[in-house]
Amino acid sequence: MTEMPETSAGRPSAPLGPGDWPVRWIHGSPPGPGPRDPPVQVHRYDAKTFILRQSKDVSFEAPFLYLFFGHDRALLVDSGAIADPRRCPLRSTVDGLVRAWRSDHPRSEYPLVVAHTHGHGDHVAGDSQFADRPNTRVVGRDASAVREYFGLSDGPAAVATLDLGGRPIEVLAIPGHHPASIALYDRRTGLLLTGDTVCPGRLYVADMPAFRSSMARLVGFARTHPVSAVVGGHIEMTARPGIDYPIGARYQPHERILPMDPGRLDAILEGAHLAAKGPGVYVFPDFHIYHGPCTGPALWSIARGKVGNLRYRIVRGLHRVV
Repeated sequence: MTEMPETSAGRPSAPLGPGDWPVRWIHGSPPGPGPRDPPVQVHRYDAKTFILRQSKDVSFEAPFLYLFFGHDRALLVDSGAIADPRRCPLRSTVDGLVRAWRSDHPRSEYPLVVAHTHGHGDHVAGDSQFADRPNTRVVGRDASAVREYFGLSDGPAAVATLDLGGRPIEVLAIPGHHPASIALYDRRTGLLLTGDTVCPGRLYVADMPAFRSSMARLVGFARTHPVSAVVGGHIEMTARPGIDYPIGARYQPHERILPMDPGRLDAILEGAHLAAKGPGVYVFPDFHIYHGPCTGPALWSIARGKVGNLRYRIVRGLHRVV
């Protein structure tokens, strides 16, 4: 059954286009002798847009990556959690997609930009696979390097534009989860990429005042731009409202869908105002806000994940014996 994001009234209509969501993402291989997940799943959202997901078989983070093609260059947003190409051949996967693009759109040169929604390890580990790739720019991970590359000013409402060649990508600084966090808006599809700042999962807030300001900025942006869907870096919520998978879970067969309606930005902003009252975990139907370290809840979630993974390995081992 294909699930669709909810609609929002009173917002600019989003581009219709041929964009398509899959019925199911890879979410960890099931116990038993059946086929294993590929290390990276490639979904063709449309002819110029690809969404990739790394498998939970190689990293429990299972981050989402985004590849956009323009007339003059391509943009890969995030490089994932795995540095070793033997475990997750991200570069060869991207190279294959670029070769296919160039075969249909011949040109002598076609640069690739590798940028990041933020600088945490599960979104930048794959940078090393692109370090020696010709005609490739890997954008730095800290806030100053990000601002310099995109030309973002220090103003709180600053918006920069990266033109891929007939395909402008608008960039906003949204610190709070990480000092270098950015959102990227693709005018062609209406997709708003928000990394770990907004996703159906645990929203870890290191700087609450900055997070609230960033959420207000995203809400204002979505009210003046035709956003078709808000898409983040992970799925950590189950299909049951308010229930997340534990930290470290290797198998998530009943995940919530990836795309979030732009109206959920308002809900997260409201949640941030509540969470500003003090550190702790604040539970909402399709996201949790972790304000501050939240060491106790995090350790409990990790413990739940370890128990679940142990059961998973035992079941897999029994199937192998049989």
